[in-house]
Amino acid sequence: MVLTYWIIGITAVVSWYSFDRPEVLGKLLLNPYKVSKNKEYYRLITSGFVHANFSHLLWNMFSFYFFGQVVEYYFNYLFGTAGPILFIVLYVLAIIISDLPSCFNHKDNPKYNSLGASGGVAAIIFASILFQPLQNICLYGILCFPGFIFGIAYIIGSYYYGKRGKDNINHAAHIYGALVGIVFCILLYPRSVILFIDQIKEWRIF
Repeated sequence: MVLTYWIIGITAVVSWYSFDRPEVLGKLLLNPYKVSKNKEYYRLITSGFVHANFSHLLWNMFSFYFFGQVVEYYFNYLFGTAGPILFIVLYVLAIIISDLPSCFNHKDNPKYNSLGASGGVAAIIFASILFQPLQNICLYGILCFPGFIFGIAYIIGSYYYGKRGKDNINHAAHIYGALVGIVFCILLYPRSVILFIDQIKEWRIF
């Protein structure tokens, strides 16, 4: 899954480079005020390639590694040579769209900043869940549960931490990114809804 590895590699290099360089980070993260007043629209994309710290980067890329391979496989299988292009479009589009609410809400606040690949990663996670809702997801190699259960917990957790708002991580982007991932895949492949429902019907707690 070449694109998954490339995106992880680029994100890791850019994030790592910006960790100890505040001037670089300041130019790349999302600042709605500068986007609105200075027309620095590029921040809607570059903010998805920088992270608050190593753990933030590791968590996003760890999630993207597992789910990205699934989505990239399905896109290649369903759409052939267009698959890789659509995969990149989904990821970048989700980063941009998930940042827009923050841009509108904080366009007059020069002190507001956010960063992270949360929107793009969430889109990939939920695209994967749409295709394989019963695929087990294991935390720490011990606690395992179906993908759609993880999706529900993911949304609840994002909403909770978004309300706390004690860091520069755009937790609300998880929710918007998830919606982008689901809608994008349904528009491209409407039958995915039927396949999702059919798989959920087969799920049993025990």
